[in-house]
Amino acid sequence: MSTTPIYNFSAGPAVLPDSVLRTAQSEMFDYNGTGFSVMTMSHRSDVFMSILYHAEQDLRQLMDIPDNYKVLFLQGGASAQFNMVVMNLANGFKSVDSVVTGNWSAIAHAQMGKLSDAEVRLAADGGRDYQYTNLPPVSAWGIDKNSAFVHFVINETVHGLQYREVPKLADDMPPLVCDMSSEILSRRVNVADYGVIYAGAQKNIGPSGATIVIIREDLLERCSDRVPDVWNYRSHVNRQGMYNTPATYPIYISGLVFRWLQSQGGVGQMETINTLKARTLYDAIDGSGGFYINNVHPGARSKMNVIFTTGKKELDQLFVQESTTRGLRLLGGYKSLGGMRASIYNAMPLQGVEALIGFMKEFQRRYG
Repeated sequence: MSTTPIYNFSAGPAVLPDSVLRTAQSEMFDYNGTGFSVMTMSHRSDVFMSILYHAEQDLRQLMDIPDNYKVLFLQGGASAQFNMVVMNLANGFKSVDSVVTGNWSAIAHAQMGKLSDAEVRLAADGGRDYQYTNLPPVSAWGIDKNSAFVHFVINETVHGLQYREVPKLADDMPPLVCDMSSEILSRRVNVADYGVIYAGAQKNIGPSGATIVIIREDLLERCSDRVPDVWNYRSHVNRQGMYNTPATYPIYISGLVFRWLQSQGGVGQMETINTLKARTLYDAIDGSGGFYINNVHPGARSKMNVIFTTGKKELDQLFVQESTTRGLRLLGGYKSLGGMRASIYNAMPLQGVEALIGFMKEFQRRYG
């Protein structure tokens, strides 16, 4: 067996902390003396209910979630929320506002109008205005004050864009609905600035299968009985997240990740580490004399998903092939963009970024 360290740069399902995986391994057949695995445990058992309760409480502590917000662990991935937020929050409203800044917000924009009579208004278009190399400032969002909500994606994994300054709207504006899948728990945010935050677990929390929804309590009043219970936020809240069987094992792993984050010093400490990792990698790209290229405006560069290219398709493919043999895995860019993408979420250690930079320099010496 090779002794070369393996670093997983996948955008999702993504890297998990080694200590979390070791704990899961040790508890696979016998969780906490119960004699059986969480994977085979009744979701209504006292043992699993305790796992769910502590996962929620740890998440609340890490994000400082106010008491007037409910937390749900749902299924369907973040993509299911593109429709679920409209079905629940747009009843009685003529429109919702949509900010498009990259691949995932463009998909959300296209999906949100399919199960609602509300018009999906394009409040800002980063593709039209910036070709997805910069972000439309919040001050330029064309928001209708009478819209049900304003939807945006805070970090675009495909195009490597991130709102460095966390967006906030004035009190007289509609509530913000944020897809925070690829950056949740990577930096401090004020949850009270949002109506809804949702995030698929498989990027910065745990394995795929669980989706976290954080919703302000008063918005549950908009949830109509006409919305089927399985898609109805209020129904899930009223049944303590147990309307149907939740993704028990992903919730268990997510809880272990929350504990790991606490042991690392919490979200504030992770923000410091993530800033260092991103700055180190971008400095290597910018310092390559043009061999490596990142066309994203410096003020909009993602700290989670760093995209770059040599400008030559064949050379990019060779980079991905050779880096794989060095233990630097899944560095290929998104299928429609090509190039390279290094996802450096919370669980990616600084050593992984340094190993990538070392290979980048060597690759440039040989092919530059």
